[in-house]
Amino acid sequence: MDFETIYRTYKQLLFSVAYRMLGSVSDAEDMIQDLFASLPSVEMASVNNPKAYLVKMMTNRCLNYLKSARKQREVYVGAWLPEPWIQNETEDPMGQVVQDETVSYAFLVLLQTLSPMERAVFVLREVLGFEYGELAEMLGKSEPNCRKIYSRAKDKINKDQSRNIEMGHTEPLVQKFLRAVHTGNFQDFVTMLTEDAVLISDGGGKKRAAINPILGKLRIRSFFEGIAAKGSIAGDWQPIRMNGQLGLVLIQHEAIELVICFNVNEQLQRANHVYFIKNPDKLQHFSVQDCHKTPFSFVL
Repeated sequence: MDFETIYRTYKQLLFSVAYRMLGSVSDAEDMIQDLFASLPSVEMASVNNPKAYLVKMMTNRCLNYLKSARKQREVYVGAWLPEPWIQNETEDPMGQVVQDETVSYAFLVLLQTLSPMERAVFVLREVLGFEYGELAEMLGKSEPNCRKIYSRAKDKINKDQSRNIEMGHTEPLVQKFLRAVHTGNFQDFVTMLTEDAVLISDGGGKKRAAINPILGKLRIRSFFEGIAAKGSIAGDWQPIRMNGQLGLVLIQHEAIELVICFNVNEQLQRANHVYFIKNPDKLQHFSVQDCHKTPFSFVL
């Protein structure tokens, strides 16, 4: 298999691993470039299982990166949120392998609560379906150890029932938020939130953002009314498809100012989490031109 064929065949698979592991589109793309840059020195013809081999290389790169980045995240200003991934409506840049609830924004947030090794085992087992023997070989662990790590990660995921991570429909929520921004009245919007909803904001110390989570729909309403009164969320709001769901991008002075994502409890048809991403480092791959290509339109 020649280099170009390997790249086309496995690029999206490797992206799906790196993005879930790192929570960053830009870092995942850098990892892919780094991995493929090293391939010419490797004799791929002698590799019996290219998929497992490449996934092993990618996973180890991600684990090494997370180890070196740990101190940076420990001193991060405020909450650290993953980088949202914008989806092109005319093509699927993530590939079929990432089209499930484990790439929803809320699930990416939950994955970050796992240790790097737990995240690796969970992603390779739960998302990509590798057997425990394959995991043991990839990660340099024993098969029983991999089973224990997976069980521990699964328990942590299941224990946090409050999140109700689902690929719920966010269109009604987006429409009510746009109407609230337009009218200045956020009452109808907060009716779409659960009583114990949480708003988490990430400015990374580079943009003004709430340092601590905002708890409860009434406090969330007060938060939005407060920043709306100051003109902080005035601008061009664009609905856009990201992480398998509809979210919102705010454009101010021809630049992306912030992104809002929601997690909707499918049973309640209410959002229990609102994610407010303002750190410009996490919005680099969003372009104003792409945001204006959205096919969505709402009557306000």
